Amino acid sequence: MGRPLIRSTDYQGLSLWHDTADDDWAARPALPGPLEVDVAIVGAGYTGLWTAYYLSRVAPDCRIVVLEREVAGFGASGRNGGWCSALFPTASSVLARRHGAAAAVRMARAMRDSVVGVGDAAADESIDAHYDRGGTVVLARSDVQLRRARAAVEEANRLGTDELELLDAGSARGHLAATDVVGGTYTPHCAALHPARLVRGLARAVERRGVTIYENTPARSVAAGTVETAAGRVRADVVVRATEGYTASLAGQRRRLAPVYSLMVATEPLPVDFWSATGLEQRQTFTDGRHLIVYGQRTRDGRIAFGGRGAPYHFGSSVRPEHDHEPAVFAALRATLRELLPALHEARFTHAWGGVLGVPRDWHASVGLDRGSGVAWAGGYVGDGVGTSHLAGQTLADLIAERQSELVTLPWVGHVSPSWEPEPLRWLGVNAGLRAMTLADAEEARTSRPSLLARAMAPLTGGHSPAATERSRY
Repeated sequence: MGRPLIRSTDYQGLSLWHDTADDDWAARPALPGPLEVDVAIVGAGYTGLWTAYYLSRVAPDCRIVVLEREVAGFGASGRNGGWCSALFPTASSVLARRHGAAAAVRMARAMRDSVVGVGDAAADESIDAHYDRGGTVVLARSDVQLRRARAAVEEANRLGTDELELLDAGSARGHLAATDVVGGTYTPHCAALHPARLVRGLARAVERRGVTIYENTPARSVAAGTVETAAGRVRADVVVRATEGYTASLAGQRRRLAPVYSLMVATEPLPVDFWSATGLEQRQTFTDGRHLIVYGQRTRDGRIAFGGRGAPYHFGSSVRPEHDHEPAVFAALRATLRELLPALHEARFTHAWGGVLGVPRDWHASVGLDRGSGVAWAGGYVGDGVGTSHLAGQTLADLIAERQSELVTLPWVGHVSPSWEPEPLRWLGVNAGLRAMTLADAEEARTSRPSLLARAMAPLTGGHSPAATERSRY
């Protein structure tokens, strides 16, 4: 518990993004001993750093520290798919049922604003995050997927939650000239970015605002008014848990979020003639309508970074460096990308990596502050954390500073997800869900009808079909 996960000299090799962040990844000093502050934030990923950033703006006299087990950007914030999207893990239709249509619309608008806000903040702080707001294309590559695409557009129009355009085959191929395309959808509310450049630049911006970041400082537990570390106890009026996929490592939090792995591969920089034939001129992020999620982007230096699910959940919510590498999943990702884009057949793949994301039992991200204990939290993004964490940071800042903004009334504020089942039920359930999505795609290919298996497994994904309403991008 008390040791860093890997040696500091290894950080650059964690992913394509770490390798190309133009950063030496030198660790900041560790916490020297016991400390007393106003706000202690556990986790120097996007959630923790955005919280520190916005809180330092609305409460400039607040004494804020960020405690990080490794270095800022070590986890998902430094190695995700680089989709800054307006996607929220819980479908708008589910939010509308639980909180009303008006609340679902307000949540969708806040997420769209967050996509823009990330780009604005990066520009304000001179962070070269390779941010390009080109939108997202979801390809339909079968009649079943096209029917789902039509249903998604109809739902978005009915609820008023997204500017989602239905594409015919030619228009979809105009975004990305993949194989077997019969249509798709397009939304402008997504930006492709370089996640490690963003998180490292944000850490420096936070420090310029007077916030201290202590790295190589593992937190053992988070409780009312205290964070226990190997270096001593940190006392604070407010303690923020911003640990996402690593939450299970904190005492008493093992069933809070299930750490699920997502893996990625990246090609070498591709020639100009490849892009002229393929598309993605605006750096649109891309996926298709399958159940087992895949996701990709064109990087600023002309690569394709491509990821997907398929790695197993590890018993007891285990998070270990060796889990980042699943050769069979890497091989499947390369094969899937080459099947989508056969022109990649001779292309060299230069990077392969993985990491962990946090999944709540009801797939409902949340943010909140228990004023009685002073413990605040945000997370459960299910892979849609780049834009959502920015909104979380703004919201936590307003909650902590007791600002009566519209953000603190959004439907995810104060939500508490149920705990995951104890082992071995958790291991069986999560892995059954992951396996079912692969089988559901095979079922649809065989029957040309919507998968009955995917429908049956919906209770494991918050009561809705992942392919229909959840396109999370690690």
